Amino acid sequence: MAEVGAAVDRQFGDVRVPVLIAMAGLPGAGKSTIAEIIGARLGAAIVSVDPIESAILSAGIDSDQPTGLAAYLVAETIAEQALLSGHSVIVDAVNAVEPARLQWRDLAARADVKLRVIEVVCSDQDLHKARLEKRIRKLPHVDETSWHAVEQSIEDYDEWRGASAALPRITVDTTTTIGENVETALAFLDG
Repeated sequence: MAEVGAAVDRQFGDVRVPVLIAMAGLPGAGKSTIAEIIGARLGAAIVSVDPIESAILSAGIDSDQPTGLAAYLVAETIAEQALLSGHSVIVDAVNAVEPARLQWRDLAARADVKLRVIEVVCSDQDLHKARLEKRIRKLPHVDETSWHAVEQSIEDYDEWRGASAALPRITVDTTTTIGENVETALAFLDG
């Protein structure tokens, strides 16, 4: 049995070495779509922050509380347990700021797995708006993201500098096909 905080001892040989994949990017850029496809291809668990925040709000926690931060911390705990059990994990979150990004670096170090960051952008503003208008996530207590909210998020989205600049990261643009982006991301993950 593995100790808490220690990587799993694989008695029957490694078929797959677990990896922690952190998605990053503005709401509606296409992170979840790419994460779902990569997760299916790799057999990785997906831990998504938005449904966790929705559940926290559904439990009666006031929305004026730091529910977003709480959701990131819950996601980290779930991801850590999956990693320590020998499973790869994809964290589906905006990861807009340095502390969020470094949270995954620190988790990867604790779990003794490699970290890879896949940043997703949509360089076509009209396409990005259209995706948001069509998106229906059905998350209780979490409003669908408006284009106005995305514009505000742009101001809060930190540049990749300091310690987060050193994280192994690829940026894919969802103006190209999903297939191309998935293949590019998988090639990066294999490297």
